[in-house]
Amino acid sequence: MDKRFPEIADQLLLIERELRVLGWWKDVPPSDEALSSREPFCVDTLDFDQWLQWIFLPRMKVILEQDLALPNASGILEMAQMVYASRVRETRNLQELLAQFDRLITESV
Repeated sequence: MDKRFPEIADQLLLIERELRVLGWWKDVPPSDEALSSREPFCVDTLDFDQWLQWIFLPRMKVILEQDLALPNASGILEMAQMVYASRVRETRNLQELLAQFDRLITESV
């Protein structure tokens, strides 16, 4: 098991919690078609918060649960900064959490 797994698992829970605090956590998933987009971050079919909830968090959970290799890089913060450029104050905590996730991913094992 990668030594970063426990910290990453904690970070994912914090990201989920922040999505809930912001009121962006949804009970009903998007359509299968929307979830199957081939575009990065599903930009053509999902809002970024939807991508975090329905694509990113579940994929990371599988990686951790199945002891799979972590990605070599993460650019989630950059995407969040672009998406939330006009909502920096509202999304400051979420962006800080995503920045920490990016740092954990790029740390040496």
